[in-house]
Amino acid sequence: MEKPTVLFICSFNSVRSQIAEGLLRSRCGDLYSVYSAGLAPAGLNPFAVLVMKEAGIEISQQRSKSLREFSQKKFDYVITLCDQVSRAAAFSIPKGTHVYHRGFVSPSEIRRNKDEILADFRLLRDEIDEWITGIFPDCPSRISPVPSSGIRSDPNARLYPEQPF
Repeated sequence: MEKPTVLFICSFNSVRSQIAEGLLRSRCGDLYSVYSAGLAPAGLNPFAVLVMKEAGIEISQQRSKSLREFSQKKFDYVITLCDQVSRAAAFSIPKGTHVYHRGFVSPSEIRRNKDEILADFRLLRDEIDEWITGIFPDCPSRISPVPSSGIRSDPNARLYPEQPF
């Protein structure tokens, strides 16, 4: 039997979707085939790689991919992680049986000092980790949240199960 497929999407496939891909693959790579993509791939963000490594998850070998690579594929789960993709690219997002969205702000969009940026990346990682647990309860988290401060996601986040684009 083929594993259910999951596609995480954000603008640049650099931070949010890469973190989500690494989190779910580390939890349940044996249960799900996990992918990520973006509208304009920009390479892995080194802060994303670092905070994932802190959590014991290696994503440095992942690569940024374009949505075009998956245009002919149907996914069991299509999960958008930023509002820009949800609004601007609905027509180019591959079809999914289950569709979810939550608008996470990328720490790379907020310029501050390195310690604050790392704290924001840790917070983002932990928020995505917690949210994924709600979508995939059969894949419990394996990381312990790292305390940090900052604002990350939209408190009015939307969850659209079972809604194809």
